[in-house]
Amino acid sequence: NRLGAILDDAQREPVVIRRQDRDIAVVLSMAEYERLRSGNIRAFLDLRNEVASQAAATGLTEEKLAELLTDDDA
Repeated sequence: NRLGAILDDAQREPVVIRRQDRDIAVVLSMAEYERLRSGNIRAFLDLRNEVASQAAATGLTEEKLAELLTDDDA
């Protein structure tokens, strides 16, 4: 019933939606959503780069990886 007010409030800060004394959802501004989303993407790319660096440092090549992933039982 108060959707307009909730959307206005969400422009200032995230709004927690509760049902039966439980938090069930959060409404947030598109700017905040994009900030969170880009942060997750950045964290994923950083992790990917770290794993790739560690793999290269231990001598893992694309050829060795392909060999490890080949199903020898087939």
